[in-house]
Amino acid sequence: MDTESRVTIHSPTDIVTARQEVRRLASQVGFDGMDLTVVATAVSEVARNIIEYAVSGEIVIRTLSDAGRPGIMMVATDEGPGIPDIEQAMLDGFSTSKGLGIGLPGARRLMDHFEVRSQIGRGTTVIMKKWLQGGE
Repeated sequence: MDTESRVTIHSPTDIVTARQEVRRLASQVGFDGMDLTVVATAVSEVARNIIEYAVSGEIVIRTLSDAGRPGIMMVATDEGPGIPDIEQAMLDGFSTSKGLGIGLPGARRLMDHFEVRSQIGRGTTVIMKKWLQGGE
């Protein structure tokens, strides 16, 4: 069983690949139905942000196990401009583009763990985890 997959993000087609890979690995650890949709949606949101703001990046999808509880972790990285104010970027409705501003806040609501690290001029890393039974 594969426990990790890496998807380079350059174009909207890569968003589809990332969705497929997260669904594939999540199903291997027992996610099904709506939970598969949830992790695929979260990956879509961060991948779209990579294309919109950084042009390219990578998403690493990894299976997890914590005391026998299965889960999945997604780490999205880019070398884009960085996020000047992470707190503001996490507010519903905030957007520096023409978007609706639901990307990062929406992905955070779907995950059990959500963390953003960013440095101006150096890029952004988003770490997301979802546990099969919920909670962290």
